[in-house]
Amino acid sequence: MRLPGIHCDVISGSCCGAVILGAILPVAAAVLTTTERTALAHEKFLENRRASIATRVNPYLGPGVAQVVEELPRPWKVRRNPWHHRIGATVFWVGEQSSARNPVSNTSSSWDANWEDSFGGYDHPFKRQGYFPLGFEPKLNPFYIALPYNDLLHGREHRPEASDVIPWFWRAYRGPGVSVCHNRWVAIHHQGRIAYAQWKDVGPFTIDDWPYVFQGKRPRSNANQNAGIDISPAVRDFLGMRGNADVDWRFVEESEVPGGPWAKWLPSQLELPTGSLGQQLP
Repeated sequence: MRLPGIHCDVISGSCCGAVILGAILPVAAAVLTTTERTALAHEKFLENRRASIATRVNPYLGPGVAQVVEELPRPWKVRRNPWHHRIGATVFWVGEQSSARNPVSNTSSSWDANWEDSFGGYDHPFKRQGYFPLGFEPKLNPFYIALPYNDLLHGREHRPEASDVIPWFWRAYRGPGVSVCHNRWVAIHHQGRIAYAQWKDVGPFTIDDWPYVFQGKRPRSNANQNAGIDISPAVRDFLGMRGNADVDWRFVEESEVPGGPWAKWLPSQLELPTGSLGQQLP
């Protein structure tokens, strides 16, 4: 004889077991292995990357936060060291005494209080031995010029506009009171010849004519026929000038300075291959 309760328990147990087993089997079939989960995650990552790359102008660039943003300078700075054309040039020299045409003695310069001593003596404009003054070999470059801008105020700090108007200011900056213009190289052209010289002093007459020096404006009017550059006797002789004359000039990088009588004073002190003296103007 079967007891109803027992019979029901068995049946209930069988039914419950069937229900539970039926519920477990589909779940067990949906469990992924570690390899499958990794592949699925990787595929989702690739889908996100493809969607991101499709929206980029250049898919080879990194994410926005890692990109370098280059701010273009104002239009006048875009041109690389342009020529200043038809600029009146006058001759000056180390040791020149003050006069009506030279208000300040050149025994010192705007950046060297002992310029004549540093040079090694008086750079006589007429008593010459080649490109050197007669009687001694100068300790500094005899190919030098002056332009009417001093980037320093009283030798202690830079002018307020200096960092904005001098294109190479931050590249050459060495701290307050240290000029970024002193010893800068320039090219001077006259009748098919080009001399290379260093910026050693300030003049003629003006000390703050940055629109002319750095932005290509005409030199400010002055008492010396509106001259815009002073050149040394060595520069004068190399260019074959007989006196004051018009020249073209521009700033150059040290790497652009070719071989010549000025090459000894390049920082490397190595003479570069001889360059042409009649370079074509841009």
